[in-house]
Amino acid sequence: MNREFALHDGPISCLVSGLEMNKFSEILTHPGSAHKDEFLACCLLVAVNDAPISRREPTQQDLTNPQLAVVDVGGLHQPEWGNFDHHQFPRDHPPTCSLSLVLMDMGLYDDARQYCDWLEVAEWFDTRGPQETAAWLGVERELLAKLNSTVDLTLLRRFAGMSEIRAGEPLWEVMRWIGSDLIGYLKSLREKLNEIARVSEIWEIGEGETSFRVLFLPRSANISEDASAGLARYASGLPEDRQVVGMVYPDRRGMGFALSRYNDYSGLDFSLIEGEPDVHFAHARGFVAKTSAVDLERIRQLFGKSRVTA
Repeated sequence: MNREFALHDGPISCLVSGLEMNKFSEILTHPGSAHKDEFLACCLLVAVNDAPISRREPTQQDLTNPQLAVVDVGGLHQPEWGNFDHHQFPRDHPPTCSLSLVLMDMGLYDDARQYCDWLEVAEWFDTRGPQETAAWLGVERELLAKLNSTVDLTLLRRFAGMSEIRAGEPLWEVMRWIGSDLIGYLKSLREKLNEIARVSEIWEIGEGETSFRVLFLPRSANISEDASAGLARYASGLPEDRQVVGMVYPDRRGMGFALSRYNDYSGLDFSLIEGEPDVHFAHARGFVAKTSAVDLERIRQLFGKSRVTA
């Protein structure tokens, strides 16, 4: 699990400011075989609405009931009426599944596409099938099956085998966990990224062709202790002319700082500074080090000493 993905056991209302709570009194999706897209879409809806799930074909009355969410069935995309189906989209429509549509309605889709690396693959798999998805990924089709685990298979099989899923039942509670954790991850990450954008700096270290950029997050009472958990995600969104190869951020275990590679950049090797008096840890593989130094010029020096020159 991504280390940014925190567990959320408290009320989902604490996590979803800006989302409309209890918008739907019931969630409906199709019977028969189940897929990841409608399962996860229902997880999100359960987390926000605390509503039961029915697995049956919708009636015309269902499709015109704004208090009923109809997911992955019905042939309509009308979020104002609670209809979240994608099967009516034309063949050349960008890969979009029922999960995409629910995330859009919640205002979470853009962040989910950027920060949930699995989402685009799920969209392709559901709308294009395994053959085209494998070709798009540049892998053999057989590899896709090797990525499934008993977690995926069991949850979808149990979901497919039930016609009604209600609060208090084990599967409903697990689905609520999944939905609330995904919402909590996206909202807490967005808060971290906003904090980082507000206070971080990009350092230029060295001169000429040997210079490189480092993303610096200061220690401050105005930012949360775990803001550094979103630092790599923030770095991934920087424009090309501000791309960085290293990061420095407050050490959670002391008053100093942690120095690390970004994207496993091989031009930095922090094992080279293992002998420095103010470096109390340098990983033997060279990807991270910890220093008690708080002087920013000294930290720049340590980065310079970690530069691989040969």
